[in-house]
Parts: sequence; structure tokens; C-alpha cells
Amino acid sequence: MATKFFLLLILLSHVASSLSEGCHPQDKKALLQIKKELNNPSLLSSWKPHTNCCDSSWYGVICAPSNNRVYSILFESNDDLAFPFPPSIGNLPTLENILIYNLPHLTGSISHSITKLTHLKSLTISKTGLSGPIPNFIGKLKNLTFLDLSENRLSGTLPPHLFHLPNFEAMYLQNNKLTGSIPSSFARLNSLVVDLSHNRLEGDASMFFGIAKKTETIDLSWNMLAFDMGGLEFPEKLKHLDVSHNRVYGNLPEVVKNLEWLDVSYNRLCGEIPKGGILQALGMSSFSHNRCLCGSPLPSCK
Repeated sequence: MATKFFLLLILLSHVASSLSEGCHPQDKKALLQIKKELNNPSLLSSWKPHTNCCDSSWYGVICAPSNNRVYSILFESNDDLAFPFPPSIGNLPTLENILIYNLPHLTGSISHSITKLTHLKSLTISKTGLSGPIPNFIGKLKNLTFLDLSENRLSGTLPPHLFHLPNFEAMYLQNNKLTGSIPSSFARLNSLVVDLSHNRLEGDASMFFGIAKKTETIDLSWNMLAFDMGGLEFPEKLKHLDVSHNRVYGNLPEVVKNLEWLDVSYNRLCGEIPKGGILQALGMSSFSHNRCLCGSPLPSCK
């Protein structure tokens, strides 16, 4: 019995040793430096130097089981943590996903170091104090498919080279302080979701429309955009469209009958609302406060 117990102790010691060494040294070094750059917050108290960073006990760290390299990190907290964007994130070369959420005192701008993350597919930095312009260098992340920079304090214009990305699927930039016109280069964007709502953008936004595009949701509401609605061709898969609280003019094309949701209120539209689909069931609020829009569910045209 004593011999079996001794062998069990040896086995457990080997298991513990393999766990402690399971984390790649470069990744562990980078993570501990990130913790330091964040002023050692209690949120990351589980990040201890003598433990395995690929162990589930390390908050917000996920490693690939095939090679024990970090491919995903998550920071989410209701605490009043105050710190800049940690530049050492760029020292995690196999990182594919970043999610930083609900950190209102995260300050400064996105570090240029993320351009080293050539495998990055998803970048979410939302509900933070992040400020300044959206950096052009995000366009260097050629594998990026998902970008969520919503509900921050981002300002300035949209960088023209931001979305020369071949696999891009979703863009959430709502609830910021973005200004100016939308670059014509955004016509190349062929994502499933576009949300630029609640900013201060102006001018044309027709580049997001087109029958060949794959877009399913477009939300441009609460801006100062002005374009002719009647001259647009809608993406075949478009289901949700919100252009409310803008300066959109023209008439509503017949194709809006194919949508599952529509809000064009508070614009400068005219003409009769097409009949069919869900349009009449949407109610007056989806069409109200336009220059001369008429027909059910608004009062009839004279």
C-alpha cells in the first residue's frame, strides 16, 4: 500500500509539473506584463507567476489545447479600474480574439502594438473610456472578421483604409462621437452587419447599399446623413434597416416590402408608403416626422 501511495505521489507531481509548464513562457511573460500595465487590478488576481496561464483559473485567458498558446483574452468588470490600453497585448502572437467590455475608465487610444497580432479575427473594445480617432492601422489586421468599438469616446473621421479586409463580416461603431463624411472606400465593405448609429456622421451613405452585397442589418440612425432613398438597390439579404433621425430624402422603393424591420422616421422622405410585407404592421412611429410621406399606416395620400 505504501508503495502504491508513493507511486501516486510521483504521478501527481508529474501532472502538477506538466500543468505549471503548460503555458508558453512567452505568453506568460506577456500576460504578466499586461497585468503590470493595468496596475495589478484585483480583476487579474488569479494571474500568478508560478501557475499555469492555460489553467482555467486564470481569469479571461483561453489557450488552444493543441499547443497551449493563448488565443483569447477577456476583460470585463464593473469596477472603477483606471488604466491605458495595455501595449503588451501585441506580444501574444497567436491571439485570435480580444474582448474588453464595460471598463469605463480604460483611457487613451488603441495601441499600435496590435498590428503584430496577425492572427486576430475578433476585436471588441466596448463601453470604455477609449478616445481619439479610430486608428488606420486596424486595416493591417488582414484576418479580422469582427470589429466592435461601440459605446466609447472615439472621435474624428472614419479612416479611409480601415476596411480593405477580405473576410470582414461585422462592424459596430455606434454610440461614439465620430464626425465627417463616410469615405467612398467603404463601398468595398461587404459585411453582414453595419452599425454606425448615434454618431455625428454626415453626407452620403448609399455605398452601404447594392444588390450584390451580403448585408443583413444596416443601422445608420441618429446621424446627419443625406442621400436619396428612392435611388437605392437593396442587398438581397437585407432584413433590418434603420435610417431614422437623419436627412434622408426621396421616396421609399418597393423593395422595402421585403424587410423584417424598418425605421425611416425623422427624415425628409415623400411619396406613398408601399403596400405589403410588414410595413403597415410597423405602425406610424416607423414613418412619422417626414416631409410628405403618406399612406398606411400614416394618413392617406391626397
